[in-house]
Amino acid sequence: MAMPIALMIVFALTRWPGLMPPNFSAAYALAFCAGVYFPRRLAWWLPLATLAVTDLIINSYYYFAQGINAFQLYQLVNYGVYAIIIWLGQRFNDRSSWLSLLSGGLLGAVLFYFITNTTAWLFNPFNNPEYTKDFAGWLIALTKGTAGWPQTWEFFRNTLFSGGLFTGLFAGAMKLSEAAEPCEDTEEEAETDEASPEESKA
Repeated sequence: MAMPIALMIVFALTRWPGLMPPNFSAAYALAFCAGVYFPRRLAWWLPLATLAVTDLIINSYYYFAQGINAFQLYQLVNYGVYAIIIWLGQRFNDRSSWLSLLSGGLLGAVLFYFITNTTAWLFNPFNNPEYTKDFAGWLIALTKGTAGWPQTWEFFRNTLFSGGLFTGLFAGAMKLSEAAEPCEDTEEEAETDEASPEESKA
């Protein structure tokens, strides 16, 4: 349980606005690795609960202070995509190769980018004139985005890079943690065996 909690703390700290470049997030990797390594129920509620709590804190203490209403119905799509990424992670297991896990984490990041940007184009919550309801408008949503903001392909670059980076770090941490556990068990068994003769004499 200690490692999942540690990963959640790292994830929560990286979410604060300004600490990371836009869309450079541990969320995609965390959701994927939770599906791979966490017990089934924990894999669902711990990442999604951490997302909800950090969203509430960030929106209350950061965005509301700037007069921005960050609570939007379309944000539920984000949680849906994270659930998909958790499900994707559960298609792997802790015996999967590091390269397979890295590929899965990257796929999760691509899914997040594709689905959330398509949703932004489809519902257009901020009434962006560029997001016309045709193929050209959809391509703009995926590549260029809204005027006055960085182009969306830059967000995709950050999404992809952070997805790969944090998946590698999280998967490496979990594998190291699992490798250390047998050593601890062996030491405990050795101590028990050493104590047994003394106990029999008593």
